[in-house]
Amino acid sequence: MTGFSTRAIHAGQEPDPTTGSVIVPIHATSTYAQDGVGGLRDGYEYSRTGNPTRSALETCIAELEGGRHGRAFASGMAATDAVLRATCRPGDHIVIPDDAYGGTYRLIDSVFRHWGIEYTAVPLDDVDAVRDAIRPTTRLVWCETPTNPLLGIADIAALAGVAHDAAARLVVDNTFASPYLQTPLALGADVVVHSTTKYLGGHSDVVGGALVTDDGELDGQVAFLQKSAGAVPGPFDVWLTLRGLKTLAVRMERHCDNAERVVDALGVHPSVAGVRYPGLPQHTGHEVAAKQMRRFGGMVSFQVRGGIEVALQVCRRTRLFVLAESLGGVESLIEHPGRMTHASVTGSQLEVPDDLVRLSVGIEDADDLVADLRQALG
Repeated sequence: MTGFSTRAIHAGQEPDPTTGSVIVPIHATSTYAQDGVGGLRDGYEYSRTGNPTRSALETCIAELEGGRHGRAFASGMAATDAVLRATCRPGDHIVIPDDAYGGTYRLIDSVFRHWGIEYTAVPLDDVDAVRDAIRPTTRLVWCETPTNPLLGIADIAALAGVAHDAAARLVVDNTFASPYLQTPLALGADVVVHSTTKYLGGHSDVVGGALVTDDGELDGQVAFLQKSAGAVPGPFDVWLTLRGLKTLAVRMERHCDNAERVVDALGVHPSVAGVRYPGLPQHTGHEVAAKQMRRFGGMVSFQVRGGIEVALQVCRRTRLFVLAESLGGVESLIEHPGRMTHASVTGSQLEVPDDLVRLSVGIEDADDLVADLRQALG
């Protein structure tokens, strides 16, 4: 197998056979001429069901995750929805993290629960708690690692064993790590989900999602939903994501370098009550993260002394860290999860601390980022 960067640049992206174009063309078409009734060229008939630009992205992401089948969607939530619809039926049960991404929780609690799907939220770093939450009707264990926004770490191989013992599937949202840092399928996961909006696209200019699996039957069910529900990305969005993938490896190295510098600075600042980052030896999931990740990522969360008002003030005062939702772009972002990305879990078991600040550490000069945070913290 070729190296990661080589696959990111070349997998599914051979030069165009007609023109020799080194870059995959944007196939901006809704339909395709047929060579006689039912005579499809390379299987393409209508761009909701297939598009050559999208096929290139699906091939590339699958290869980066080490999987056989990849599917691209219009957003990460569309990919999440497709997995849930393909695997669960009314009366089924799902185990989710007790600090899941707010959008995932909202979809399961406010949409699928009313469809008859039940769920239990547990700390996924406690394998015994996950095992105790399993029911005869459990169909999925839904995992994020690192989690959003508390940066918790789950042992993917251990959770795969628990899920498979119960004849359930393990789905891993790999958005925070990216396939450069972590490949869940190799650790026993059944499905990997991404918001390609984040690190895979990497430039805050496109919304998208993807999933990868080795299960051909499940892929067929997902492909049917992709075709029937139609939550597919347009060719230009796909092209932007492909462009982002080419630099994923070098970007992730810089994200990790900068995050480590930021963590070091926050750890000694008197206004910071605690830092959450899996690269810290004192992090409860550090040993597991070191075992299953190449490095520890570009996401950092910290709690401030003085409560919510201080947290909000820090978010307002940064100059380089842009106050915005999302993550994984080249520019650094700051947000208050309790008021922003995770407002939907307020009052639930998944509510996050109100003194928590989340950083997506970009690839600017590390000295400038550290200086910005120091002035914002006062």
